Amino acid sequence: MLIFAKAKLVFFSVPKTGTTAIETALAPHASIAVTQPPELKHAPVYRYNRFFRPMVEKFIGEDIETIAVLREPISWLGSWYRYRRRPFLEGRPVSTIGLSFAEFVEGYISDPRPAYANVGSQSKFIEPRPNGTSIHRLFRYENLGDCVSYLEDRLDLEIDLPEVNVSPEADLSLPDELEERLRAACSEDFRLWHAIA
Repeated sequence: MLIFAKAKLVFFSVPKTGTTAIETALAPHASIAVTQPPELKHAPVYRYNRFFRPMVEKFIGEDIETIAVLREPISWLGSWYRYRRRPFLEGRPVSTIGLSFAEFVEGYISDPRPAYANVGSQSKFIEPRPNGTSIHRLFRYENLGDCVSYLEDRLDLEIDLPEVNVSPEADLSLPDELEERLRAACSEDFRLWHAIA
């Protein structure tokens, strides 16, 4: 999460949406750069609302704009699957080593989810709070240049994104029937991504 006092802007770090690259480029320009631990770096709207919003509104103002990046849901899950195939996770319950992407997705749409597929959801991450706290502007990961251009304008600086946190390649194909079940189970995630202008 990055908080820019002068621009009255909060950038939410939705996991697996290129946020590490954005944070690497912009952390030196932020009033507050929350980069550790992951639970705070990737604070969802409900956590921001409870812990950060009161402080931000008291010291920066109430007219804060909040923005975030969302990724096409199958690609987002694919990024989690690939990330969890990294050798340092081998032998841990969260590892996807030895699993196909289809098996990972089956786990994701199961209840309860196995540890390796327990990665939350983008729609839950940005879910508005009853008091009105929400994300004002969403960008697509697939058009990350739109977000970068917006940030350059708002912050009056030039941004050069580094390539960081890239996961190993993997086969992300899914049987049609499984993809249909995923789309039904995660309909809100797909709706939100398609609704981004």
